[in-house]
Amino acid sequence: MFIQKQPSVLEKLSLLSRDSQYDLACACATAKDEHRRRSKHGTWVYPVTLPNGGTSYLFKTLLSNECVNDCKYCPLRSGTNTQRCRLEPRDVVKTFDDYYRARKVQGLFLSSGVIGTPDKTMEKVNSVGKLLRKNRFYGYIHLKVIPGSSEAAIREALSVANAVSINIESATDKHFNDLSERKNYTRDILRPLSLISRLTAKGAPFEGVKHTTQFIVGASAEPDKDIICRSWDLYRRLGLNRIYFSAYQRGLGEKSLPGENTAVNNSDILMREHRLYQTDWLMRKYGFSSSEIPFNENGNLSLETDPKELWARRHPEYFPVNINKAGKFQLLRVPGMGHVMAQRIISLRTRGIRLRRIEDLARPGKLLKKAAGYIIF
Repeated sequence: MFIQKQPSVLEKLSLLSRDSQYDLACACATAKDEHRRRSKHGTWVYPVTLPNGGTSYLFKTLLSNECVNDCKYCPLRSGTNTQRCRLEPRDVVKTFDDYYRARKVQGLFLSSGVIGTPDKTMEKVNSVGKLLRKNRFYGYIHLKVIPGSSEAAIREALSVANAVSINIESATDKHFNDLSERKNYTRDILRPLSLISRLTAKGAPFEGVKHTTQFIVGASAEPDKDIICRSWDLYRRLGLNRIYFSAYQRGLGEKSLPGENTAVNNSDILMREHRLYQTDWLMRKYGFSSSEIPFNENGNLSLETDPKELWARRHPEYFPVNINKAGKFQLLRVPGMGHVMAQRIISLRTRGIRLRRIEDLARPGKLLKKAAGYIIF
């Protein structure tokens, strides 16, 4: 006789938190101990960049890695040979509560594979949020909305969460169809995205709840230009708070996936993700429009040069910028010049200080040395 021991709650959490790496909640890392690394406090605590730019340690896990969907880039898709398990909402709440009381986490990020139907899954996901609020937890809760969820399920998620998200995955239905045959781009993705936007808009019932989404980069053959144009539309038309980009991890998806049949390697896909984040920052923080972003003849961003510097090279008529006269908008167009440095320049000028050399700003580092080629005093 063979008796199989059922995994404990902690064993399930360890497995599900490991599998949650495929549904990233973070921007790309710039320092050693930032994103995609587990905290020293436990295997399912992740440092995460929040939609408002702040950083928090979030208890991050899947409720279940069972899934009926066929997303070809995902190793947890239906039909794959992986160990499956699920947690009950009360188990997530109890374990989170232990970590929160020990001050090891500040909030929760909860997602799930699709258990049966989208609404059945959302019922369990939302139950975690409702139980936490009932237990007088008033901190940060981010719930992933399952594609294809009903309006009632989405409203319930919004009623208990500080932030919600639904992965858009791709910029167009054409390339989305490369990723999944079961999901419908308009019905399951764009419809709930638009609904969440309406329900979280100014004056709407859930005003103030943050709304984000995420692209899967490199799984399909879509160019960066399609992703950036869709992102621009999502920010302007739907008012999303933040858009994330997740580099596809080759070798995890179906062999037929376009991303598995190119000469591009994993390091190039990660650099592509990084360039998309830089471009996203230009549009959200630096006043660039999607039409100003420089693409190559294939509609992709350069992997060798950051988009701001490439824009500057293509617009010599804009430079050099006079650092003693330029406004903040002009200064922010200078490669290597960020908001902090631009504000410092304006502050010094307001105090009557005339800038005569780069050392008047700060000790010249890599970014200031880059800026030096585009400014005059």
